[in-house]
Amino acid sequence: MKAVIINFKAYGEGSGERALALAKAVKEISEKVDFYMAIAPNFLDIPEIVKSVDIDVFAQHADAVSYGSHTGRITPEMLKEKGVKGSLINHSERRLRLADIDYLVSKFKELGLTSVVCTNNVSTTRAAAALSPDYVAIEPPELIGSGIPVSKAEPEVVENSVKAAKGINPEVKVLCGAGIATYEDVVAAIDLGADGVLLASGVVKASDQKRALEELVGLR
Repeated sequence: MKAVIINFKAYGEGSGERALALAKAVKEISEKVDFYMAIAPNFLDIPEIVKSVDIDVFAQHADAVSYGSHTGRITPEMLKEKGVKGSLINHSERRLRLADIDYLVSKFKELGLTSVVCTNNVSTTRAAAALSPDYVAIEPPELIGSGIPVSKAEPEVVENSVKAAKGINPEVKVLCGAGIATYEDVVAAIDLGADGVLLASGVVKASDQKRALEELVGLR
């Protein structure tokens, strides 16, 4: 099943009560389509959403530390206790060192959490795939939030990233991100070999979020 993961980021349109409403909308839409749909709200909204909505919730970031004197850090163990499915790792807005990515992917496997490692080009996709995460999400930073889908602007990046990742580890699923907003964008990404998409503003910042979700998965 192809995946659609929606990152709420720190957008006001996806925080607090609006985050809960959007989570419920994603859940409702997910029951009508043949897509695996999940969300990545901000940390403060995770407990309420996990308690209230039966949908897979991912964190937007995790730190490469365990319990200890790490002020302000979010450990994988904390995420596990809060009931999340997994986390984005190394998003372009929260970059990590390769050693930290390796630590997190391994720790997630140990804890039974799902890892989504974000990359920005073919070579980093290849390196990430070698760590055997569950997903690699290719997102050229210059296209994030641009409204220009990477599947159209730089289709070779998606296609070559898929080949690079699968060549290293055929079990790794590859997501396409940056500029994804419509069903046409999703289909284009899948046609290039992606196992789904990771997106944010195309849904979260839409004036009508539910309509944007429906358009994204082909219900309109």
